Amino acid sequence: MRTAHDIDDSAVLLEQVGQALAYATPLRIQGSNSKLFLGRTVAGEILDTRSHRGIVSYDPTELVITARCGTPLSELAYVLDAAQQMLPCEPPAFGDATVGGMIACGLSGPRRPWSGSVRDYVLGTRVITGHGKHLRFGGEVMKNVAGYDLSRLMAGSYGSLGVVTEVSLKVLPKPRQCLSISLEIDADRALLRLAEWGQQPLPISAACHDGQRLHLRLEGGAGSVAAAHERLGGELLDSSFWTDLNEHQLVFFDEDQPLWRLSLPNNTPGLALPGRQLIDWGGAQRWLKSDADAAFVRNVVAEVGGHATCYSHGLVDSPFQPLPDALMRYHRTLKQQLDPRGIFNPGRLYAEL
Repeated sequence: MRTAHDIDDSAVLLEQVGQALAYATPLRIQGSNSKLFLGRTVAGEILDTRSHRGIVSYDPTELVITARCGTPLSELAYVLDAAQQMLPCEPPAFGDATVGGMIACGLSGPRRPWSGSVRDYVLGTRVITGHGKHLRFGGEVMKNVAGYDLSRLMAGSYGSLGVVTEVSLKVLPKPRQCLSISLEIDADRALLRLAEWGQQPLPISAACHDGQRLHLRLEGGAGSVAAAHERLGGELLDSSFWTDLNEHQLVFFDEDQPLWRLSLPNNTPGLALPGRQLIDWGGAQRWLKSDADAAFVRNVVAEVGGHATCYSHGLVDSPFQPLPDALMRYHRTLKQQLDPRGIFNPGRLYAEL
């Protein structure tokens, strides 16, 4: 599907990278800046990807779509929706995110524990490297994704390894039936129930506890969804709840306190942290609104084997969980190999990168 907005501007992007390499000029890679609040501040010349946009190819029968990095995520969703298909990882838009930003940040929505992350749906990419080359990695079918998979490595790299200009993504048909319910149950009991239900063939595709009630989304065949609803009970819930959760538009996110994202092992019990918590991903992801000291938050989370990311820009020098020395050495080596002059989003992830 082609539109009047389809533009291959890769030559312009490649030229800008070439000039940056020639003069050792840092580049701040950006699309719509919808996730500017994530990570450290980057000082550098802006490389805006939004002019390089459009759906390159889409074959609904093959369940693969290829789009340029500046394509709005809303446009991708519109094209998929017309064929009753979707990107199951539900990446948040936070306004009008681009496909490139979706890959760079690697954020996934409520369906993540049941369907996988952004990284799991990346089949191939085209990338402008720190050597000034425009290269293709991976392919457009799952069997081509093998060995050292640089394409999936780009997911969550926050533009620190190269400029993703194009991406091929695996998509899936939309569920035949979708129903959301709300149960009156406290958080501790909800976590126990979710651990129990996780061992059973229930068609749950999202689970969130807002501090008062447990919200569930059931998806699948009409019969399995109806049977699950009959078994679990609960009141019907407007399905827009999941969009509001994913886009941080619930009242919880409006509170004037720093926001933390806590990533935890499955079945972790409640955490004793000051402030308010919202349980997502069946308990594996929790949102914390708190004025607590960053070191205290991270220590509590680390004790249960998790990590914490600060979503309030500028609150801490290292918004992402600090890495152990050994792991940081791997990151620095990888950065050196792919971006030897250090021009791509320097310091966005960590000051050492």
